[in-house]
Amino acid sequence: MTDDTLLGNATLVRAADCVRGWIRFADGQIAEMGEGAAVPPGGLDCSGDLVAPGLVELHTDNLERHIRPRPRVDWPHEPAILAHDAELAGTGITTVFDALRVGSVVSDNRKGYLPYARPLATEILGLRDRGALRISHHLHLRAELCSETLVEELAAFGPDDRVGLVSLMDHTPGQRQFRDITKFEDYIRGKYGLSEEAFAEHCAHLSGLQTTLGAKHEAAAVASARGWRAALASHDDTTAEQVAHSAELDVRVAEFPTTLDAAASCRAAGMAIIMGAPNLVRGGSHSGNVAAEALAQDDLLDILSSDYIPAALLLGAVGLGRLWDDMARGFATVTRAPARAVGLTDRGKLEVGLRADVVRVALAGDVPVVRGVWSQGRRVA
Repeated sequence: MTDDTLLGNATLVRAADCVRGWIRFADGQIAEMGEGAAVPPGGLDCSGDLVAPGLVELHTDNLERHIRPRPRVDWPHEPAILAHDAELAGTGITTVFDALRVGSVVSDNRKGYLPYARPLATEILGLRDRGALRISHHLHLRAELCSETLVEELAAFGPDDRVGLVSLMDHTPGQRQFRDITKFEDYIRGKYGLSEEAFAEHCAHLSGLQTTLGAKHEAAAVASARGWRAALASHDDTTAEQVAHSAELDVRVAEFPTTLDAAASCRAAGMAIIMGAPNLVRGGSHSGNVAAEALAQDDLLDILSSDYIPAALLLGAVGLGRLWDDMARGFATVTRAPARAVGLTDRGKLEVGLRADVVRVALAGDVPVVRGVWSQGRRVA
């Protein structure tokens, strides 16, 4: 790489503070940094805009929206992946862990809950290897414990597949995210058009799968994560007992704890706590669970995830910066903290020698506006 870019008169968002200064990156890395409002010769005047590390996204379902833009519409995958990639770049995300479900229910095709992760991962990695993607893509395998095919689907992946995160997903009705069974009923019946009787059958089937295969599937997912040296995450822990079980499995990342008690238990267990940026931006959970802002106010939030709205990640970081009166801390939840949680030591901070993953952001009132994005020093948005 030979790109050489100099940004001056910027508000550099460093690990512990924000300071007026300049930054130069070349050959894919941050080459130099300095303080002061002056723009060095040949530099771009950023007029005080924030210049921060590129955002690191650990859990996004956004690709699904591009592949299935309408019910029963299967859009060509490679164009969908490229559109997803471009959308993320445009929101300041330079590293993404694309969340793919593993574990399917093949005995009932009414909900289209069939295997898809392996071929889709092959397409993502193929585009990456051909240099077609703008940003850095990794895999996040969402291991569905209430399924029929998890062991077989996990076996299709290996150390070369860049799996960096495995999350344990237990969607047994009546607990975790959907403790309120009426919320689960609204979601499932609304999405798949099930009758009341069909919904009851669906719940009974999932509960049966958890009883007969849950422990086996959990063990397979944990072993796979260890074999790939991927971070292991819990999902929607609700009680202290569930958190304790996660800790026994050596879970280090807690995705979306649903209660204040669960989040406090995660903190005591030393887990990094992820909450959804849409929850923070909207002022609450759409499932009726604990609000991300409440956890932030109690110092129980470490990482934000855009979940289903890529633009929410940057908006949430700025929101936390204002809430905490510390913009560097707000940005750390979408840069340094997620990178550290999955063992990426070459990004997430503005530091000489690290990857030149950089985003320039102007603030229009409370709304962040992306002015430029660079991935390994290459302008991508």
